[in-house]
Amino acid sequence: MKLWLDGGLQDIESARVSVFDHGLTVGDGVFETVKAVEGRAFALTRHLDRLTRSARGLGLPDPDLDEVRRACAAVLQANPMPLGRLRITYTGGHGPLGSDRGDQGPTLVVALGATTRRPDSTAVITVPWTRNEHGALTGLKTTSYAENVVALARATGQGATEALFGNTAGRLCEGTGSNVFVVLDGEIHTPPLASGCLAGITRALTVEWTGAKESDLPLDVLEHADEIFLTSTLRDVQAVHRVDGRELAGAPGPVTAKAMRIFDERSGNDLDP
Repeated sequence: MKLWLDGGLQDIESARVSVFDHGLTVGDGVFETVKAVEGRAFALTRHLDRLTRSARGLGLPDPDLDEVRRACAAVLQANPMPLGRLRITYTGGHGPLGSDRGDQGPTLVVALGATTRRPDSTAVITVPWTRNEHGALTGLKTTSYAENVVALARATGQGATEALFGNTAGRLCEGTGSNVFVVLDGEIHTPPLASGCLAGITRALTVEWTGAKESDLPLDVLEHADEIFLTSTLRDVQAVHRVDGRELAGAPGPVTAKAMRIFDERSGNDLDP
């Protein structure tokens, strides 16, 4: 396996990032996960736009998107596989051990790992911790992911693959690495960005392609929604058949199944929508 680091391809066994990299010491970095199908990245332009927005939100220099594209192409070519997780990581670079930044410039790493298609449905749980819709990192895809690690570990321990958060106002927000949609009386709804959720790439495409509505939703909507589904880069559109102790018989339901078909068709016809 080869990855991109310090301006070129390196062997994964010998590639090294400084132990003083700010992404390691204080989580000062941003990232994107991109689906790669037969060596081609899906929705790369949208992902790079969000990478830039996240970097600006942290006060990092804009990433050199030409270099990022070259890095993605090189890594995909060097590591052929049917379905892959392309990870772009961009950090504050070598710095002091405190929160202040160094002056040696950012670090860019692009790596690829194999993955498989997700099942059509999954189980999720809700967690007692909240997303802060007013926080400094709200809406940014940063490497400060420990909160998600803790919540996802709880989900895994309960036989689920995702944990869903409310925000400080008790409204439905998002999952650790996904956006959440609910079906109410035949209509698809998803929390607005003002809830504090990440502006997911798959979320945005699903809203555009299905006509889903952005709606302020209470967290307990999960207790009575007709259907529930998740969206993310590697899940695409995935039905939920259990949330906490509630079973949703027949998942994916008809509205979710249609959304899944639409996403598969539209994404298959255009790799950079």
